[in-house]
Amino acid sequence: MSKSADWPKLSQPALRALANAGYTHLEQLAGTTEAELLALHGMGPKSMEPLRRALAERGLSFRT
Repeated sequence: MSKSADWPKLSQPALRALANAGYTHLEQLAGTTEAELLALHGMGPKSMEPLRRALAERGLSFRT
């Protein structure tokens, strides 16, 4: 997955983890929990805050 304006600034391993899991748009993450994302190889806790902020800017949040 190439970095798009859709994704906040994330590490390359985090971007690859999202791509490998089939996520292509930020809005898709609103259907997942933080725990599900953290279970992906390459996704770390530092990636969660930028994702939370980006979702909140769009009026979205992770599933609880």
